[in-house]
Amino acid sequence: MDPILVQRRDGWSLVTLNRPERLNAFNAEMHGALARALDAIEADDGCRAVLLTGAGRGFSAGQDLEAVGRDTKLGDTLELFYNPLIRRIRALRKPVVCAVNGVAAGAGANIALSCDIVLAARSAKFIQAFAKIALVPDSGGTYFLPRLVGEARARALALTGEAVTAEQAADWGMIWKMVEDEALRPEAEQLVLHLATQPTAALALIKQAIDASATNNLDQQLDLERDLQKQAGAMPDFREGVQAFLEKRPARFTGRGA
Repeated sequence: MDPILVQRRDGWSLVTLNRPERLNAFNAEMHGALARALDAIEADDGCRAVLLTGAGRGFSAGQDLEAVGRDTKLGDTLELFYNPLIRRIRALRKPVVCAVNGVAAGAGANIALSCDIVLAARSAKFIQAFAKIALVPDSGGTYFLPRLVGEARARALALTGEAVTAEQAADWGMIWKMVEDEALRPEAEQLVLHLATQPTAALALIKQAIDASATNNLDQQLDLERDLQKQAGAMPDFREGVQAFLEKRPARFTGRGA
């Protein structure tokens, strides 16, 4: 059974974590398959958005602990697999939507939080499970959580490993929204289909600007906005957007940067 399933749709790709018997826990094979899938998506100009979800009853339990065994070189696992994955998702020049179905624990939770837009089923839970096995949150957990929910909540979640419901996650600003279980896939697909018709190259610049704001001061961010706006204004999709606005019709974006 393939650990990652990729289905090419009209303008977008559905990527499914596919080890449901292990609650989609990651091992080396799954990491390799996901890296190859993201490589192919990045190289495919016809794919303008991505939907990431999990097969079965949950999104991902994080690292497959049976695959790790008693290996103490966990930093190597992060350097080889998880850190490149988080960097790839954040840098992908296409919007990545995550549909969290069921539990997202440990690295699974933080992989979800690394995506651009996160929807979660009402039954979903986000768990920073690391302290329960005497580890430190990884895969960007100590970066994303304080920025999304504030330091007080981030500390408590990391130190206690307490589960956060989808409703709490939405209320706290950890995710974009919670939807009923049966509506998760249809709503996520509708969102990705919409994003696939939008000015993809400009959306990539938006991602770049928001990521940079975490470390820039105001002057640096204003300068970056100026530079990125110059790039966006030179793109054909800007001209199409203005023309469509003036003609009072839907824009027909190509998504290309030139």
